[in-house]
Amino acid sequence: MFEVLDILGTMAFAVSGALTAMNKRMDPFGVFIIAFVTAVGGGTLRDVLIGRTPVGWMLNLNYVYIIILGFVLAMLFRKKLDRFSTSLFLFDTIGLGVFTLIGLEKGLEVDLHPVICIALGTMTACFGGVTRDILCNEIPVIFHKEIYATICIIGGVFFFFLKRIEFPEELIYLATSLLIIAIRLMAVIFHWSLPAVEKN
Repeated sequence: MFEVLDILGTMAFAVSGALTAMNKRMDPFGVFIIAFVTAVGGGTLRDVLIGRTPVGWMLNLNYVYIIILGFVLAMLFRKKLDRFSTSLFLFDTIGLGVFTLIGLEKGLEVDLHPVICIALGTMTACFGGVTRDILCNEIPVIFHKEIYATICIIGGVFFFFLKRIEFPEELIYLATSLLIIAIRLMAVIFHWSLPAVEKN
């Protein structure tokens, strides 16, 4: 199930990247590049920082195939995908939870401090979107509209809290991902965001 959610999240990120690029009227190559970096940008940064090279998508070509499929679907059905915006949002939200957990787990594998693991989880989930927005000449959404990254940090803290109280190992991942997904859904429904800092 974890791998299935990982695939769905990768697909959703690839499609969202492709749609963003098409809204910027990029050519097909540009659309593919944006789809690719949105899907694997966070994981690539994480792997480079912890010295895990070649990075994950280079060792598992299934990620490349998934991104290509997402790109093709976005190109073919771009006029109809607006009808499925809710589904894409749900997949994106699932991806947020799953990618945060993957980042946490990779940090634990190399015996990093919990604070660094939380940072890696946040990067894994968010940096692809940051790269997408920068390449599309936009201020990254996570810096001014949504509490996207904050949700990942909350999820990471909750993850290590459950570990500290010796919560059943097999349920920690489920509980953490459900918390991230729930907060993300509520943040969008109730328009939660951090206050903007204004210059006096």
